[in-house]
Order: sequence, then structure tokens, then C-alpha cells
Amino acid sequence: MNTCQPGILALPPRHSRYLSFSLLPGCAPQKDLKSLAALADGERVVVGLGTSLILALEGHIDGLQDFPAHTAPGIDIPSTPSALWCWLRSDDPGELLHLSRQIEAALVSSFAMEQLIEAFQYRDSRDLTGYEDGTENPEGDEAINAALVQGQGEGMDGSSFVAVQQWWHDLDEFQALTQTEQDHIIGRRLSDNEEIEEAPESAHVKRTAQEDFEPEAFVLRRSMPWTDGMNAGLVFTAFGKSLDAYEMLLRRMLGKDDGIIDGLFQFSRPLTGAYYWCPPVHGGGLDLSRLGL
Repeated sequence: MNTCQPGILALPPRHSRYLSFSLLPGCAPQKDLKSLAALADGERVVVGLGTSLILALEGHIDGLQDFPAHTAPGIDIPSTPSALWCWLRSDDPGELLHLSRQIEAALVSSFAMEQLIEAFQYRDSRDLTGYEDGTENPEGDEAINAALVQGQGEGMDGSSFVAVQQWWHDLDEFQALTQTEQDHIIGRRLSDNEEIEEAPESAHVKRTAQEDFEPEAFVLRRSMPWTDGMNAGLVFTAFGKSLDAYEMLLRRMLGKDDGIIDGLFQFSRPLTGAYYWCPPVHGGGLDLSRLGL
């Protein structure tokens, strides 16, 4: 679909930056957003708008909602919304620095940067645990159908909703486990990436088998590892035509339906959680017509 931000459907780059912004008090963001819309091509810079920003524009996007905080035994899932999210994509980390400076300058009148996360591709798109990430991602037309809004008219068609979480991995805890224990947490063998039929029901692959839901809960994952000093983990990003599929997956991981908690929580925790609407593109820039811009 040629109206979507092309970076959504493209494979992850070698390097990324994730920028989150808050809206400054008393500021009218329209001018800065128009500057960003001209700068963001949707390929090098993928943009998502949060609920607070859309409300400040007196707009409404059907399907966008606040990220819900969750609790489960020993687990807290935080809700950390922001007004604006930018995913910067490049094979050159120097280019990401210059893009970040351009974006921050374009938004300086109305926005303040809250968070900057550096991310990268590890080996052949693996998580830092060594396991392949996104094995069950839809491809081709199936990816388009899972990730993009269709049939809702100009200014909405080609848009997407994204769930973003920064997960922190306790790699010492994970690496202290035997290979079999690690494989059973993930539900795949590290050696060949094959699913393990006899893995426990808590295995991540079994908890998040997208075809097992009714309706099927397919999302398009574009996650990437991050590091900050000796801290490390995964920036989980899941694009969808709505947020429904992701919410079903998260509830299943937390055992909300059957009491079985995803094995990932043995060594990993989300530090953040936010939802955004990623507008379509038109004429080489963001199409914000649905918001009157």
C-alpha cells in the first residue's frame, strides 16, 4: 500500500534510534508538526502520534487508546505514554545523529525530548539471548493486512497503530540456565530455531502463537535490541491495523485467561509501554489531513 510509511513494512535496518517527546505546556504544536511532516519521509523516519497530542489538536483517531498498565503475580507492566514517537532508521549511526538533531530542531518550539534509545541489529536479526526474533512475522500481503488500516478513507488508509515497549533482559539470569531451560522458555531450539512440541505451555512461542486466537492476532513485529552501558534488552514494536491483536497477545502472556504466565518473565521485564497512531504519507511527507493539518 503506497500510502503507508514505508519503514513499517521494510525490514529493520542495521541501526535505529527511538525518540519520545512530550508536549510543552501552553504550546500550540501545529507549526512544529508541519515541519516534522515535511522532514519525515516515513522510511528513514517513522512517526507515531500519542493520544495526548491528538487531543491537543482537538482531533480523534478511531482505535487509538491509552496503553493499559497491567499487574500479574510478581509482574508490573507500566504505562508510559508520550505525545510523539519517532523511529529513526539507517545503516549509518552517524546519519541517525544528524537526523535526531534535525528533528529536535524542528520540534523545539513545542516539544521536549523525553527519551532516546539506541538500537541495532544483532547478528541476523536476533534477540540478545541469541534466539531469532520475529520468526512468525507475516509477509507480503499478509503483512499489509495485519499492519495497515484499510477501507476507512483518505487520511486513514495506510496508517497503522504501534505498540512500543522497552524490555530489559537480565542476561546473567538467562545465561545461568541450561540450554534446555532456555529453549523451553522460548519454545524453540537455539540450534535450529525449530519449535519444541514438548515445551511447557508457558513457552513464549506457545503463549503468543498468533493463529491460535479467535480472531487471529497477527501483528507485524519490527523489534530491535538496545544497550546502554551494561544494561540491555529489546525495543519491542508491533504494528497493527488496530491495537486489538496486541492486547490479546499481552493478556495471554500475563496469564489473564488461563493463569499461565509467559516464560519470558523469568528473565525480562518491560520498562515502558505506549501506543501511537502512525499516519499515512502523501507527497513524500506525513499526511496529517485527518487532524486538520
